[in-house]
Amino acid sequence: MAGVKGRSGGARSGAGRKKVEPVPVPLDLAQVKDGEPFDPRPTLELIALGHMEASPQQFKALTALLPYTNIKKGDGGKKEEQAGKAKNAASKFAPTAAPKLVVNNR
Repeated sequence: MAGVKGRSGGARSGAGRKKVEPVPVPLDLAQVKDGEPFDPRPTLELIALGHMEASPQQFKALTALLPYTNIKKGDGGKKEEQAGKAKNAASKFAPTAAPKLVVNNR
């Protein structure tokens, strides 16, 4: 129907991504498993993929928790990272202890 005025273009039935129904899962932000604190990153990934629903307050709380559980690479600093690498390298090439000389005059 190309070229027919008013009939070309527009939405086509069945085109596009298929809708995935999110499963409402209650979020318990105070949840602790085996003494480990709650990590919000996997939950945020499920929300971003549309597999889980969260209220705006829960989403805001999860994003506020991220800096406390996951450190950004830039927050550590280059100098601290370089000093840590230097310590590791220095421990590999440390001088060995001199042999212990024992005199036995028996």
